[in-house]
Amino acid sequence: MTKLDESTLLAAVPDRLFIGGQWRTASDGATLDVADPATGRLIKTIASASAHDAMAAMDAAAAAQAEWAATAPRVRGELLRRAFDLLIERRDDFALLMTLEMGKPLAEAQGEVTYAAEFLRWFSEEAVRITGRYGTNPEGTGRMVVAQRPVGPCFLITPWNFPLAMATRKIAPALAAGCTVIVKPAQLTPLTTLMFVKLLEEVGLPKGVVNVLTTSSSSTVSEPIIADPRLRKLSFTGSTPVGVSLLKSAANGVLRTSMELGGNAPFVVFDDADLDKAVEGAIAAKFRNIGQACTAANRFIVHESVAEEFATRVTERVRAFRMGRGTEDGVTIGPLIDEKAVAKAKSLVEDAVRRGASVLTGGNAIAGEGTFFEPTVVTGVVPGSDILREEIFGPVLAISTFSDEAEAVRMANDTEYGLVGYVFTQDLARGQRLIDSLETGMMGLNVGVLSNAAAPFGGVKQSGLGREGGLEGIHEYLAPKYTMTPDPFA
Repeated sequence: MTKLDESTLLAAVPDRLFIGGQWRTASDGATLDVADPATGRLIKTIASASAHDAMAAMDAAAAAQAEWAATAPRVRGELLRRAFDLLIERRDDFALLMTLEMGKPLAEAQGEVTYAAEFLRWFSEEAVRITGRYGTNPEGTGRMVVAQRPVGPCFLITPWNFPLAMATRKIAPALAAGCTVIVKPAQLTPLTTLMFVKLLEEVGLPKGVVNVLTTSSSSTVSEPIIADPRLRKLSFTGSTPVGVSLLKSAANGVLRTSMELGGNAPFVVFDDADLDKAVEGAIAAKFRNIGQACTAANRFIVHESVAEEFATRVTERVRAFRMGRGTEDGVTIGPLIDEKAVAKAKSLVEDAVRRGASVLTGGNAIAGEGTFFEPTVVTGVVPGSDILREEIFGPVLAISTFSDEAEAVRMANDTEYGLVGYVFTQDLARGQRLIDSLETGMMGLNVGVLSNAAAPFGGVKQSGLGREGGLEGIHEYLAPKYTMTPDPFA
């Protein structure tokens, strides 16, 4: 397929809401502006949904639920597979669109398309593998039949940092399970979701099965949907404070919930680590997506005997990064999403320095067009620093030191979050101990990137509830139904 240039691509993106299989303007005519963070310039104006639009989407999802649940699993799977094929065919267009609205380098955006597409392929295969069980009850007086049924209409709230992958990671398992959905993409990056839903429309998805609400006021749209008794599932990816608020609202309707929330990932480097691999892992775990990922390594906890060498090596790599607009050749670090993100990164670095840390490279916001912050390495970070407690969400690598394994574990677990941890050691016994002792839902052992559509993604503690992806992912959208039958031989 011929690749589209920027203007043609942006013109092809729908600028309306998608409700009940129709593209609609907002009921009150409200609009939302989307900007390129690399330049600050407006790239598209789209509809901004009202509470009335939210109820129309809820009506459409509820009306389509019974028929979609009764649709053969093979049919649901084939629709997802066609969406996978078409997304791969249009990889370059989706990658460019993500770069324009979010800022990540084009090569990383292309990687996200591959990752996002895998959720479509994986769950197209899982749709036909939904199984139950049948057996004699312990007393021998009857038979137990356990089936899995779709939970019903779902409300999916996606974040701005991975606008395509977070959409497919939620939409694909819901559709595979037989659930209809209402999707609310982030205000900052809604265009990719609109383009993706246009693709779903092309592959023949029935009307009302997927509905999309873009809005400048999340609460205006979310509150009436969550309060509606027809809604049966809420899935959210975003900050822990917002997730907690949504959980409180979901409790009123006793909704099934999946929450993928904040992270504060430790990256532990032991004295016996292969430093070449540790440095490569650090660069990937920290600077992927400009550091704007819940899985980004937040606290680098390095053995005191190798800390100086590790810091020197990563600093050399970081100084070689090239900042710029993600569409430019050779750019490895794009802009942060907005001015708030820049101010936060600057504040965290300044606090660490006031407490005694040293900046080895970077540490400054870039004046001029766009929201850029220098890729940064800070060493000698002491306990109590804000940068050790808060999720950085920016290109800042902060190093602290430890002396023994027990101290490393204590430092790694010293957070209310528990999404992912990274460990680099050549001692297999130690690696196994860390698998057991780190309080995280995921762990990378001698690797810096671990996300995979076939694996369960999610955390513990205040990093969330439930799992996305893997065998576990589809069960977030299914409810077991048990039936007792008489003994057929009695």
